Amino acid sequence: MPKQMIWMPRLLVASLAAVSLCAAVATAQQAPTVRIRGTIETVDGNMLGIKTREGADMKVRMTDNVAVFAVIKTELSEIKQGSYIGVTAMPEPDGTQRAIAVHIFPESQRGAAEGFRPWDARANSTMTNATVAETVQGTDGQNILLKYKDGEKKVVVPPETPIVTFVASDRSEVKPGAKLIIFGAAKKEDGSLEAGRVNVGRDGVTPPM
Repeated sequence: MPKQMIWMPRLLVASLAAVSLCAAVATAQQAPTVRIRGTIETVDGNMLGIKTREGADMKVRMTDNVAVFAVIKTELSEIKQGSYIGVTAMPEPDGTQRAIAVHIFPESQRGAAEGFRPWDARANSTMTNATVAETVQGTDGQNILLKYKDGEKKVVVPPETPIVTFVASDRSEVKPGAKLIIFGAAKKEDGSLEAGRVNVGRDGVTPPM
């Protein structure tokens, strides 16, 4: 039998094996995530007992190298041209977004989840993570033009809007009674939840996003 006839099936098998491996890796990387807002009720090692905003009891395991960020109050004046921010908002009939919360990203997180998308803070709410291109005082609040890679949004930030920022911290923030938001707890095959980052309100702050 010619050598080509012997090697072709082997090459085909190897190719199929490589494709299967890539598919398995892709599946593992696309594990579903769950957004969790609530109050920490218990801390047992890496395991958090959380009473969610909706009133459910959940268990979430923090990874050994979990990143902990404190969510602290700040001022509207800290939002400047060039700031990278996230705006939780409600759409207005004229196409603008009316902010219900704003969080200022630290410079190390510039570009995080950039873009515009539906959000679940309230029914029909949105989230825009983008760079501040302009900020001007208006009659009903601060008018901000946000630009991201695929477009831009005009946002009105009323005076009463909660403004917060993230500060890198440690596990001392993670304690019963503290409010938290986990943007993406990974759902494992056995149904358990695991978080590589938790954001905890400091000094009684409830993460408003």
